[in-house]
Amino acid sequence: MKYLSTRGQAPVLGFDDVLLSGLAEDGGLYVPETWPTLSPADIRAMRGLSWEDLAVRILSLFTAGSLTEADLRPLVRAAYAPFTHQAIAPLKQLDTDLWLLELFHGPTLAFKDHALQMLGHLFDNVLGKRGQTITVVGATSGDTGSAAIEACRDRDSIEIFILFPNGRVSDVQRRQMTTVTSRNVHCLAVDGTFDDCQDIVKALFASPSFCQDVGLAAVNSINWARIMAQVVYYFWAALRLGAPDRPVVFSVPTGNFGNVFAGYVAQRMGLPIERLVIGSNRNDILTRFVDTGVLSVQDVVPTISPSMDIQISSNLERLLFDLCDRDAGTVRTLMQQFREQGACSPPSYTVERVRALFEATRLDDKETMGVMRSIHTLTGELLDPHTAIGVAAGQKASRTHGTPVVCLGTAHPAKFPDAVRSACGVEPVLPHHLKDLLQRPERMERINRQADAVEAYVRAARSRIHA
Repeated sequence: MKYLSTRGQAPVLGFDDVLLSGLAEDGGLYVPETWPTLSPADIRAMRGLSWEDLAVRILSLFTAGSLTEADLRPLVRAAYAPFTHQAIAPLKQLDTDLWLLELFHGPTLAFKDHALQMLGHLFDNVLGKRGQTITVVGATSGDTGSAAIEACRDRDSIEIFILFPNGRVSDVQRRQMTTVTSRNVHCLAVDGTFDDCQDIVKALFASPSFCQDVGLAAVNSINWARIMAQVVYYFWAALRLGAPDRPVVFSVPTGNFGNVFAGYVAQRMGLPIERLVIGSNRNDILTRFVDTGVLSVQDVVPTISPSMDIQISSNLERLLFDLCDRDAGTVRTLMQQFREQGACSPPSYTVERVRALFEATRLDDKETMGVMRSIHTLTGELLDPHTAIGVAAGQKASRTHGTPVVCLGTAHPAKFPDAVRSACGVEPVLPHHLKDLLQRPERMERINRQADAVEAYVRAARSRIHA
């Protein structure tokens, strides 16, 4: 399996190099040269597989030439060992054809654990073979940071720096990062938005000298391995609902488009996904794109679903590349317009292809809390605000009669206690391993939203560590 950049001006790489490079040197994102495809018979043969066996089967299609199924098996086993539910991703029925896929049973209580626990072990494997060390710099709107830290903490081969928007994540989300005492973990509170944090990370990757000096690597969903690992749970849920002999609709609360893009990948591989539904909060760039065909940036508005307070959805570039018939020149032009003008209009045929598979719904905070309240009243389930948006979008989804709708449960309700308490009048309880989280001392540095300032901080911290 080889990988190429969405902007067409970076070397074609194998999986190991894509894993460590993250962002392509031309600023693009890596995607497989060709999508691995599975026939209905192939998918039918996956029914009844354990999570481990299914993950090994799916991931091996993307690591061919680098990691075999035998190589992957111990990595998969170790990655999901910390998950607290035996099913890893249990599927719960909310209504006749409405299902909730709980993706928050990992160590940091968010769907990001599915990909990042795997990423940590993949890093270890490749770095061990090469005798290398890396510096991970990542941006988070709330959940990626803690999941990445949990995956990379206490590893001699990794130094990790996580940027988050100061004052724009929940207390639980922040403390899951800032209370980690591992020497190789550094938390930076950026005076800005998530988009500012993400821009800093991209700027650092655009500096060849910095990348080479520190061995820069990515944990954000610009790293292909993140997307690859998330494909697994789409197959897991669809198989349990009758795939490939029954189509499925998936509803996904998303800001950076990585989670729902993994569903698109599963569909390209042959999984019978009838529809992918995007759930947005007031930061609705994705919904506006589906509705209008124009990709345009607006100011980021703080909401009760902060992990989706994003206006620059990086992974949309991967979708545009594929739906523009992999014309890298068109993608380069679109991305340049978007960066310089804050808006771009993809070709009409691309927009038509988007609308053939995707639909989108937006909710404001009041509507989100209403969904949280109604689901709790009707089913007894507590939903975090992001999951509630996904459930509401799923309830509105267009579909063939009888097609099940799977809503992705992206975070444990206890990660957003204020919103849950306000909506449902119930105090969500943190799991036992985090019960004293709010009493633990914090450790972080506040920094301005300049890439130069972050680069200087990373260099200085590495100098102290390696002195």
